[in-house]
Amino acid sequence: MDARRLQYLDAMGIQVWERRATTRDEVRDTGSEEQQAPQAPKPETRNLKPALPNDVAALDWTALQQRVQTCTLCSELAASRTQTVFGVGDRQAQWLVIGEAPGADEDAQGEPFVGRAGQLLNAMLLAIGLKREQVYIANVLKCRPPNNRDPKADEAANCEPYLQRQIALIQPRLILVVGRIAAQNLLNTDTPIGKLRGRVHQYGGIPLVVTYHPAYLLRSPGEKRKAWDDLRLAVATLQQGAGA
Repeated sequence: MDARRLQYLDAMGIQVWERRATTRDEVRDTGSEEQQAPQAPKPETRNLKPALPNDVAALDWTALQQRVQTCTLCSELAASRTQTVFGVGDRQAQWLVIGEAPGADEDAQGEPFVGRAGQLLNAMLLAIGLKREQVYIANVLKCRPPNNRDPKADEAANCEPYLQRQIALIQPRLILVVGRIAAQNLLNTDTPIGKLRGRVHQYGGIPLVVTYHPAYLLRSPGEKRKAWDDLRLAVATLQQGAGA
């Protein structure tokens, strides 16, 4: 493993030991992070994907982004935002990362995950060998809620068709959802995030893995180990789907 990836793993709070074992039993006993990737659990049968409104379902990337930029369905958000935060990354990516909503930095720059939480998200992705540019990153809400409050149910419902259309255009092979609010909205549940983690859900036939939001990990670094397990589960799920 190169020094740069070790640095990203260190940012995740993961200590990687050099493997000295030469037999299968010895490798199993070392607890090597590299050798012991988790097996993907059997996916849940939930297959959530509400039908898109006809006027959104037909939009291409350009038209969709323009629709989001001029959206006024949520009057409070439209009045308080600096700009909408549409999404960023590879529009043909295998990985789609979905967060909750823009914060102050994102509202100012028009790009999701650009503050300290974004830096940690970048490190999380690099720890599994992915550059930020290789995934697509979006949020449940395209506008920042005032004072970073939680999204209201009607706001998430208003924005849902935009996210669904992004998913349909990208056709990712895996969705990584970061944070309780994003997970509960996408899975239409009030189940705590601790019980949503560690298993593979389905969203419109796409495997979906839940992990903690980077902002939460910055406040609770002791949970980074669990987030690392979630990332390895996501990798194993994708590999299993490819027949690896």
